[in-house]
Amino acid sequence: MSDNESKANALVQDAEKKLNSSKSFLGGLFGGQNKVDEALEMYNRAGNLYKMGKKWSSAGNTFVTVAQHHVKLGNKHDAATSYVDAANCYKKSDPQEAANCLSKAVDIYTDMGRFSIAAKHHQTIAEIYENEIADLEKAMQHFEMAADFFRGEESNSSANKNMLKVAQYAAKLENYERAIQIYEQVASSALESSLLKYSAKEYFFRASLCHLCVDALNAQHAIQKYEEQYPAFADSREAKLIKALSSHLEEQDVEAFTNEVKAYDSVSRLDQWYTTILLRVKKQIPDGDEIC
Repeated sequence: MSDNESKANALVQDAEKKLNSSKSFLGGLFGGQNKVDEALEMYNRAGNLYKMGKKWSSAGNTFVTVAQHHVKLGNKHDAATSYVDAANCYKKSDPQEAANCLSKAVDIYTDMGRFSIAAKHHQTIAEIYENEIADLEKAMQHFEMAADFFRGEESNSSANKNMLKVAQYAAKLENYERAIQIYEQVASSALESSLLKYSAKEYFFRASLCHLCVDALNAQHAIQKYEEQYPAFADSREAKLIKALSSHLEEQDVEAFTNEVKAYDSVSRLDQWYTTILLRVKKQIPDGDEIC
């Protein structure tokens, strides 16, 4: 056992004794609240010592204890802060517990009307489910909740960033209608800004690929609609690729489809999301189960 862990254990024991004495009749008469404050300070010091000793679960448990006492005392800000402290420790040992603590902090911040910070924590929870737990459904739920809070606080750029994550995973889970809806909404939003206008091309491209997963004719109609909304899209390599792939899909020409994708990829490197979606489209063609 490290020196820091030993000191932390001793502090936790002293804090528990002080809390118990504060509950007694005499303790209540002689500085009961002061003893509670001193005990919580000891817990905080113990939590930091556990962190120094890299005892992440013990640190998390200690900060949760502090948070629970602050909840009982009605100290909302301190309770939320302690839950966040606990979550930061649990991230290194127990991602699910980290998400649980952040959810409790979010509930408190929401009750306090602190929606921007609640949004940021929802985003962090989503990233934990995305990267550590690999639960995409829950990741999507929290990305969407983060977006709702950000939008309510007029942080539209942050809201769109989170909704794009929802679209990314909706498509991955084959919920193409949902993905298309989001990509189209974000693209329309981008077109309203001279600074973001160019990014609309990527979102229309992603939406078009989702349409291709459903039906080639769907994609053709979508391209026409997007070109009306954003005329510059018509001359883009992305629009030309979708038109070509749609044609090859209808003709069931797997070789032409593959060559078209390779030609595009040689100029604009396709990431894993694009290759996953394109492979799904290609599998609609007989003998189209090879990687593009």
